[in-house]
Amino acid sequence: MNERDSLKVNAKGHLEIGKADVVSLCEKYGTPLYVIDENHIRKMCKIYKETVDKYYGNGTVLYASKALSCKGIYNIVNSEKIGIDTVSLGELATAKSVDFPAEKIYFHGNNKTKEEIEFALEYEINTIVLDSLDEIEYVNEICKSKNKNQKVLLRVNPGVEAHTHSYIQTTRTDSKFGVLVANGDALNAVEKILNSTNLIFYGLHCHIGSQIFEKEAFVLAAEKIIEFVKDIKVKLNFMVKELNFGGGFGIWYTDNDKKMKEDDYREYVLALIEVINKYVENGEIDKPYLAIEPGRSIVGEAGITLYEVGNQKNIEGIKQYVAVNGGMFDNPRNALYQAEYTAVLASDMNREIKNTVTIAGKCCESGDIIARDVKLPDVKRGDIIAILSTGAYNYSMASNYNRNTVPPMVIVKNGKSDYLIKPQTIEQIMENDNLPKI
Repeated sequence: MNERDSLKVNAKGHLEIGKADVVSLCEKYGTPLYVIDENHIRKMCKIYKETVDKYYGNGTVLYASKALSCKGIYNIVNSEKIGIDTVSLGELATAKSVDFPAEKIYFHGNNKTKEEIEFALEYEINTIVLDSLDEIEYVNEICKSKNKNQKVLLRVNPGVEAHTHSYIQTTRTDSKFGVLVANGDALNAVEKILNSTNLIFYGLHCHIGSQIFEKEAFVLAAEKIIEFVKDIKVKLNFMVKELNFGGGFGIWYTDNDKKMKEDDYREYVLALIEVINKYVENGEIDKPYLAIEPGRSIVGEAGITLYEVGNQKNIEGIKQYVAVNGGMFDNPRNALYQAEYTAVLASDMNREIKNTVTIAGKCCESGDIIARDVKLPDVKRGDIIAILSTGAYNYSMASNYNRNTVPPMVIVKNGKSDYLIKPQTIEQIMENDNLPKI
């Protein structure tokens, strides 16, 4: 376990998060239950913002809200004086519902709809990140029809592959994201934006993937992007004003991952700053505005998911299954890309660990596995198991598969708790059902 002040074992032998006993949380709110620690989220926001402010000065931090989007999270990050990046109408509308400042919002997506673009324009958000040659003309025409001029960045693909799962690598040559630099498409796209009537070109965006631990991948991508900035200056006589290097900073899920500390996350940002400063000091580029987009690293380790143990199945010499009352409807990441997790017996952290088990969900799918080959004590029906580091891409990817309800999320702070997201009901699942009269 990546133990810290806000995630530890208490005197009762129970897991404690944000000074709240998880057994008490389950008694109050039921299971399955997402739990997230507000103080940890705030700490991570501060780390990134303070690093950019102190060591660079001319930049911003944008919370990548696809990791976990809801009203309460937007209020927290806004109070920490950072912005957000959004990728859908739902995220934009949620931000607007809590009056998130439009000037602190960026909007991404590889296939933005007309409705989404129009909403962003009416909201008067800061930046739209264009993702393809085709999108340039499309967004420009919508801007023209609305009599709006819009600041834009171009998402480019520098061809740097980070060492992560192929589904979350985003700069392979065949990626659906961004415009390739190597084949000349990116330069053509920049020229097209500069010649458009209603788009104001500011700079470039690059995101090389997720769950990355090595700084070298970020440094290499930054160097390639800045070399492209120099090309734009020479060939198009335009100096890029802004560079957005995305996010993707790794977090701890299991002991196969590095246990990241505050200074480790600062080092990611400092590595990017060092690359930029080298080119600026050499007089090769003007100092650009810097944006970064951490998401998983802000909320990932802040969250856990609590389940109640149900049936067990022991196939002698082959596998032991422990079934819980959740599944791929609240955490599809193992089924999607074999994500690994750490599980603990949250209701008795001192019980001796004896077994290697696979934690299975309750969905009617053989692939409904939450965690494979994890170490646990002997468990019994009714015990509480916690899956750690589930604050990112769990609730946001949840579904109603098998008509299961999405669990609620509780936020904890200094021992106090409240709903961040209330429980979904069966009635809410059925409310859009219709009995056709044809």
